[in-house]
Amino acid sequence: MNLKTKSILVLATALVGTSAAFAQAAAPAPESTLSFNVGVVSDYRFRSVAQTSFKPALQGGVDFAHTSGVYVGAWASNVSWIKDYVGATDGSTEIDLYGGYKGEIAKDLTFDIGFIAYQYPGNTADKVLVNANTTEVYGALTYGIVTAKYSQSTGNFIANPNSSGAAYLELAAAFDLGNGFSLTPHVGRQTIPNQAGNAGDYTDFSLTLGKDFGGGLTGSLAAYSTDAKDAFYKVGTFDNLGKSGVAVGIKYAF
Repeated sequence: MNLKTKSILVLATALVGTSAAFAQAAAPAPESTLSFNVGVVSDYRFRSVAQTSFKPALQGGVDFAHTSGVYVGAWASNVSWIKDYVGATDGSTEIDLYGGYKGEIAKDLTFDIGFIAYQYPGNTADKVLVNANTTEVYGALTYGIVTAKYSQSTGNFIANPNSSGAAYLELAAAFDLGNGFSLTPHVGRQTIPNQAGNAGDYTDFSLTLGKDFGGGLTGSLAAYSTDAKDAFYKVGTFDNLGKSGVAVGIKYAF
């Protein structure tokens, strides 16, 4: 091989490499993403109220998001409150189905509107009170690190009779502490209409320390507290579902 031929081959190789790199850099971002997650928590809390009678829960979900802002997803966990607190014979699984639309209003200001259906397949809570299945619509605004969200049930709220219109107003902030750590303080107010003495209403507080380990693996340590009333959230030998507590969790997303 003469020097001229060798020079042409080197140049051609460089051009091919440069073209490939340029093509890769110029490749458009995908219009949609599909992701999965699986995890475990030592105590599953929903709005700071225990769902597994202070026992561990195995959880997992799937999410689809489009660049237009549209998203849908599903998530599942084991629960025990339907049997332990309602006294029903069946209802050990929660499956959440949700969808909505996110968008930007202005710089650093975004919105999120949607619905979520909390399904408890085969639950027999209606034999004691009313069916546990619940649907909510919600709307949220996020400015910077602060999010305010309002949710309202379209029918009865988690096995409470005559509770259509139950509402939850919450405020949270997400602080980036660096090195993969985050801190999220949260406060919420749950109201459940037509319950004697407004016994179902309560305010809850939580503080969650998160850690991103990389590779889709995250961990959490959360502290919870509420002013939930014994008359409504304590049954028999079971403790008040809203009692203060701490939970640890780990999740893998892929």
